[in-house]
Amino acid sequence: MTATDILTELEKYGDPQTKKTLMRHGAREPFFGVKVEDLKKILKKTKKNHELSLELFKTGNSDAMYLAGLMADEKKITEAQLDEWVGMAYWSYLNEFAVPWVAAETDFGFGLGLKWIKSADELVASAGWATLAYYAAVNEDQKLDIEAYSRLLDHVEKEIHLAPNRLRYVMNGFIIAVGTYIRALTDKSLLVASNTGKVEVDMNGTACKVPLAKDYIKKSIEKGQTGKKRKTARC
Repeated sequence: MTATDILTELEKYGDPQTKKTLMRHGAREPFFGVKVEDLKKILKKTKKNHELSLELFKTGNSDAMYLAGLMADEKKITEAQLDEWVGMAYWSYLNEFAVPWVAAETDFGFGLGLKWIKSADELVASAGWATLAYYAAVNEDQKLDIEAYSRLLDHVEKEIHLAPNRLRYVMNGFIIAVGTYIRALTDKSLLVASNTGKVEVDMNGTACKVPLAKDYIKKSIEKGQTGKKRKTARC
């Protein structure tokens, strides 16, 4: 399939209600409003495809960009290409999910996340924190810099309530991820979550809520799931 073929498919799958919902969350034209389940129908045909994913992301069509994130080959994509992607990722489905998912599965994901969190651009910084969270989720602890993650927790505890709106949301998710996926830092994450408390985020009138990190980590502990890694960041 070519990028043109896929855009034609995406238009067929476009759903007006889905489009309306996604626009409330921050999506903007051009896009068709395709459900993730339908994006995955196309993905079954293409599998991972590096060149096609690059073409799709460059279209600027949000559906195609999200699909590109699902389709990207983490072994072929470069840091420069992901830097370009994060600069184009204009809303949460792209900068907090699609791009960080791919970045976290690369060998250079941790370094890229550290670079992005230093950005003055809220969207890029959010992508950085999300990348670091997903990197912890898919890599065994022996591959992780535990001390660095510990220092990052200290930073989040100090800065989260002072951070811009969506950045607060992603930092809160970072606490949950570290507490859930890095067993050596579960206790510290729980303490940071308790000290942090409720994180206020303007969800732009949507029904989405900010999870209470302390409760999520406690549930993970109770279920005996702390330290259990994910096979892939993408879902």
